[in-house]
Amino acid sequence: MIPARLASTRLPRKLLLNETGKPLLQYTYEAAAGSQLVAGLCVAADHEEIAAAVRQFGGQVVMTSPACASGTDRVAEVARTMPEVDIFVNVQGDEPEISPDAIDLAVQMLLDDSSAVMSTLATPIRERSKLEDPSCVKVVFNESHRALYFSRAPIPFARNWEDALLQAEPAVFYQHIGLYAYRRDFLLKIASLPRAVLEQVENLEQLRVLASGYAIAVGVIEEPTIGIDTPADYQAFVQRMQGK
Repeated sequence: MIPARLASTRLPRKLLLNETGKPLLQYTYEAAAGSQLVAGLCVAADHEEIAAAVRQFGGQVVMTSPACASGTDRVAEVARTMPEVDIFVNVQGDEPEISPDAIDLAVQMLLDDSSAVMSTLATPIRERSKLEDPSCVKVVFNESHRALYFSRAPIPFARNWEDALLQAEPAVFYQHIGLYAYRRDFLLKIASLPRAVLEQVENLEQLRVLASGYAIAVGVIEEPTIGIDTPADYQAFVQRMQGK
């Protein structure tokens, strides 16, 4: 599922931007279609303009309530109508260069670990500026690849900093990639979980899951996905596409 909202704060109507000749959302859809493990692909739209754009490029789309508070709620709304599906993947609409292999990894982790109700991804951080950037969400996980915590702060915090920490193998610091796979029953339960204090402080929805005692499996990919949040992000994306 690709939850798609027309309004966006920093880059208005970004999913419909089409300086490259096709809307941004179409790139995400086509990338996700390359996944080998998913049985179906659909956009969960909040506005008829989004739906019309998806139909125009031949994609599948369903309308969801404009009142949905998050992409997770939008995916859950669709999941309620699809009891035959065991696992749902939430792919952000503004990730036009998402790797199909990344989607498959998130799914495979739930197939391999029956005790995990949710999975997500992470990629090594190799730049100190990114480590210290609050907009870059960090994650730490244990040796079983279960998430311990997500934060906007640098975690783990290096008491004695050395630049070599950024190049360590295995990596010390990881950026969270906002792609999620959920078991259907748990996806429908998320909205009823209490909004944790940690979630409110960090403004990170996934902390609600950890605070409620559930396990999130974390898969590692080597290349970060590049989300489109600002006009500069989009212009850089346009230039990359023109260079291909």
